[in-house]
Amino acid sequence: MKVLNSAIIGGGAIHGCHVNALRHIPGVTLRALVDTDSVKGLKLAKDYQCRFYQDHREMLLDEHIDVVHICTPHFEHKEMILAALAAGKHVFCEKPVAMNGREIREITLAADHAPGLLGVCYQNRLNPTSQTIMETLAEGSLGRMLSIKAVLTWSRSGPYYTESPWRGRLATEGGSLLINQAIHTLDLMQWFGGGVTRLKGVVDRGELADVTEGEDSAMATLHFANGARGLFYASNCHTTDSPLLLEIHCEHGTLQLNDNTLWRLIQGERVALASDASPDGSSKSYWGVGHQQAISRFYHAIHHPEKADYTDIRTAGKSLNLVEAIYRSSQIRQWIEISN
Repeated sequence: MKVLNSAIIGGGAIHGCHVNALRHIPGVTLRALVDTDSVKGLKLAKDYQCRFYQDHREMLLDEHIDVVHICTPHFEHKEMILAALAAGKHVFCEKPVAMNGREIREITLAADHAPGLLGVCYQNRLNPTSQTIMETLAEGSLGRMLSIKAVLTWSRSGPYYTESPWRGRLATEGGSLLINQAIHTLDLMQWFGGGVTRLKGVVDRGELADVTEGEDSAMATLHFANGARGLFYASNCHTTDSPLLLEIHCEHGTLQLNDNTLWRLIQGERVALASDASPDGSSKSYWGVGHQQAISRFYHAIHHPEKADYTDIRTAGKSLNLVEAIYRSSQIRQWIEISN
């Protein structure tokens, strides 16, 4: 099996999850780190014993680099993806893969004609609880799904935005709460429900109105392709980062994700089915523990494209379409039809 050389663009908070994941994948070497901040980048490259580039375009000239990880602000994703694909690299990008549907379409066209694969990091799909939910629903013992309720309440204070000025600006983040924090929850909801057919939503700014141009709270009602209804609420105005609360009500019972544990409730009997708790406490409980698996699956697909099992651009585009639809619905105060 060929040894794969990787590069990571962006030395912000999330890049460490990628570094740790690469260390656990046999036959992978971190060859380069890219960051516009030369002081920070040089230090990280020294720690990782890899090359440093201040310009990702210079890094892409390195013919020995096979895979590029993009861990940069949202507004940079499209250009970097297109450049890396054009250079013949495989690309693994943090969410959101783009800022809007127009960019999704442009990236999809490029990915369809590129020799390399393009994967997007929707790691929460690979949490043990998420996998168990899908298995339980597919098994069918709970009967028809009736509704999905999701509540996400996190804390984002002023310094979160002022220390990284691209955050909270529509031109560089593309929104705020929905496109950054809650997009994973929307992705899980549409995945569990087999896709969304229509929705009506509202976004607003409250506690964070002085520090972000985008929304800090949102809610929506969704209709799923399987006939179920969805109730969604999210906010960055809480005083702590609470784990996702998710409840799936079916004909013969309920699945409830609470405090990182998945429970099955049938006629008063409550049984724990799975847990997302990190055994060594190495990951934030509200992030989930799926980065390692998401990245491993992408590298497995590079070696075995006939067995590919990763989130591609078309799948990633579905949750971004929901984000855009909620923004649009809030503007016009009407239901939005969703095409999948």
